[in-house]
Amino acid sequence: MNTTLLLTVIGTALLTGGLAAVCHYRLLRRLHLRVHLMREAIHNRDFTFQLPVRGLFASERALQRTLNELSKEAGTLVAQNEVESWQKLTRVLTHEIMNATTPIVSISQAYLQQPDLQGTPYEEGIRAIYETSTGLSAFIDSYRKLTQLQEPLPGDVPLLPFIDSLKALYPSLQWHTGVPAHLHLTTDPGMLRQVLMNLLKNAQEAGATEVDFRWDNGLQVSNNGRPIPAETAREMFIPFFTTKRTGSGIGLSLSRQLMVTLGGQLALADTPVGGYPVTFVLTFPE
Repeated sequence: MNTTLLLTVIGTALLTGGLAAVCHYRLLRRLHLRVHLMREAIHNRDFTFQLPVRGLFASERALQRTLNELSKEAGTLVAQNEVESWQKLTRVLTHEIMNATTPIVSISQAYLQQPDLQGTPYEEGIRAIYETSTGLSAFIDSYRKLTQLQEPLPGDVPLLPFIDSLKALYPSLQWHTGVPAHLHLTTDPGMLRQVLMNLLKNAQEAGATEVDFRWDNGLQVSNNGRPIPAETAREMFIPFFTTKRTGSGIGLSLSRQLMVTLGGQLALADTPVGGYPVTFVLTFPE
């Protein structure tokens, strides 16, 4: 091999190695950035965050799909743990409060049935005690549904007709539905209906006149009601939390528990659908 040919071979090898090193470096930088973005999303409890796989190499696509799936699974586990924790706390609280109010209701009712009490100054006070304790018992009893959800009965749900069937219940709302006509879900229709009705009711109470349904890796339910402040968004799924003067604080908490029972999630989207200030995302098991 002459000197010129040898130098050409060495130069080609160096150039090829250099290009390979640059490509490898860029690949590592890109992967590192994607992992960093996913980590930040999970740290901020945004488990709906997904990165696209289009335009990636086969190995990159496989890694990104794995990261996306891990994000979903992490969100599901966190939601399940939260639901179980609130269920345990609610079970203890309702049990203790009912233990305290039941004898008050019984004793005050017995006093009110005494003939010599009627017409006296004490009757009004004891009646107030009875009515207040009875109302508190009924109020607490309503929260027992948070810890006594039935097992789901999955069935075939054609999503578009299912959503359309709710329109008659909310005639004041203008509906926009972008759900594929062929899309079917295997889920409990009664539980799903309760979740959607809670979201629609909240939308109306927030001044919404339009609602939008569309499918993008889950059911996105948007409305044009008042935006939800960040401080409210952090606590809106906590049982008993409400910003309404007459609210019970059970609707969204129950809705999330229903979705977890169905093997999915309910979350408020960080980035709403364009044209709407509020978007909830319902995800379902594959």
